[in-house]
Amino acid sequence: MNEKVTDKIIFAISIVVPILVAILFYTPALNLNINVSFLPKLHAMFNSSVAILLVFGLYFIKSKNIKAHKVSMLSAFSISAMFLISYVIYHSASDSTIFGDSNHNGALSIEESAAIAGIKTVYYIILISHIILATIIMPFILITVSRALSARFDKHRKIAKITWPLWLYVAITGVVVYFMIAPYYG
Repeated sequence: MNEKVTDKIIFAISIVVPILVAILFYTPALNLNINVSFLPKLHAMFNSSVAILLVFGLYFIKSKNIKAHKVSMLSAFSISAMFLISYVIYHSASDSTIFGDSNHNGALSIEESAAIAGIKTVYYIILISHIILATIIMPFILITVSRALSARFDKHRKIAKITWPLWLYVAITGVVVYFMIAPYYG
């Protein structure tokens, strides 16, 4: 496949996926009759694994171990894809969790709001930056992987310098967000 066709496919995926994910947040959870309560913890494990693989991938490329770099990065890519699928399943089968909702009733009382007053802003800054960068990073990841798999290493290196730190930030903040909201899962 030539680069122009690949770029068009990447562009389409990068538009469609965030739109579908956004729709999930504005539609009621489907009654799938499956227990998805374990998925947020799995998502944190996926993000942790991706972060570790990204660091190893950087180490391997700096050490000129191309084969190990490729395995690390394709593993990070695959786990990120599994995360996205799992994330969509979770958010289509369950309602969003409200940060600070310690009694799990779907609303923040005055007491609950007061209890998180000191950390609420920090949580939302991390969450919002995570969501925005997770959306922005998708085409970068797809292009970076595409350039590597098609052996266009000059272009791969250029975009990887942008992709890698953003992807690492998204992976790490995904774990941080999980640990911050985990006490409020019902």
